[in-house]
Amino acid sequence: MTKIFEANRKKMVEFLSGAVVRTESIRKAFLNIKRENFVPESIKDHAYEDTAAPIWKGQTISQPTTIATMLELLLVKEGMKILEVGSGSGYVLALLSEITGKDGKVFGIEIVPELAETSKKILENQKINAEVKNGDGSLGWKENAPFDRIIISCACPFIPKNLFDQLSEDGRIVAPVGDQGTQLLEILIKKDGKPVKKTFEGGVFSFVPLIGKNSFPQK
Repeated sequence: MTKIFEANRKKMVEFLSGAVVRTESIRKAFLNIKRENFVPESIKDHAYEDTAAPIWKGQTISQPTTIATMLELLLVKEGMKILEVGSGSGYVLALLSEITGKDGKVFGIEIVPELAETSKKILENQKINAEVKNGDGSLGWKENAPFDRIIISCACPFIPKNLFDQLSEDGRIVAPVGDQGTQLLEILIKKDGKPVKKTFEGGVFSFVPLIGKNSFPQK
């Protein structure tokens, strides 16, 4: 089975390289990180299909092309400190840890307690250097700020000011911004302490919603 996963992983990377991946460090990360370890047993056979997939507690793991697009927009470099909001099963954290290398620091916030614990165990078992906590990602992680990059892996009506405030100068945030149905990827860059906003025009996306104080109104 391991050889089948390896073959499927290589096929996925070939597809991503032809579609969205332009950065070698991102290509290598997708090749080295075993996506099958970040999904439930029942869907492992479909781990390398280019689709979003259900994981645990009603959450999803984004499709590879979506993740790759966001990582390309994030412009990650070795040694950076990065925060992921809505870190789910930990797959994107694992990719980020691979890209930032031994001198990088990667942090994830997941609001679903059981999912935060599951991802901690997965990352630990894979010996991946990433720290996860259960909490409200819309508030960020002040104790570990500032961050060079922040990726929001869930839909938000706007990028929370708390997260922008925790960004380093010249840092950037990539997030799906819109309503709870569809979103566009927004890039927010801190220049001289002020936000510079850009929008990725390459398509419309649909993420599970960010849950927290600075997000969609709760019913």
